Amino acid sequence: MTDKNHLIHRSAKEIEQIVIMVRLDLYNRGVAHGAHAIRRYLEELEDGVILPLPSLSTIGRILRRNGLTYRRTGFY
Repeated sequence: MTDKNHLIHRSAKEIEQIVIMVRLDLYNRGVAHGAHAIRRYLEELEDGVILPLPSLSTIGRILRRNGLTYRRTGFY
């Protein structure tokens, strides 16, 4: 587990790629895969992949920017 005093800072591009990978993983597993589900998934990671966590609105913008909200096909 990451020490709270040692945050892992990611670039905006890295954060975007992590959000996209999580979204696609959740979608492929057939579970909820919207912004709330992605945020919850990131909160539960033990190794602190992203600290501080992106907001729900930031996750939503990443999904829209990458065309991952068009023609919804599952749980959001």
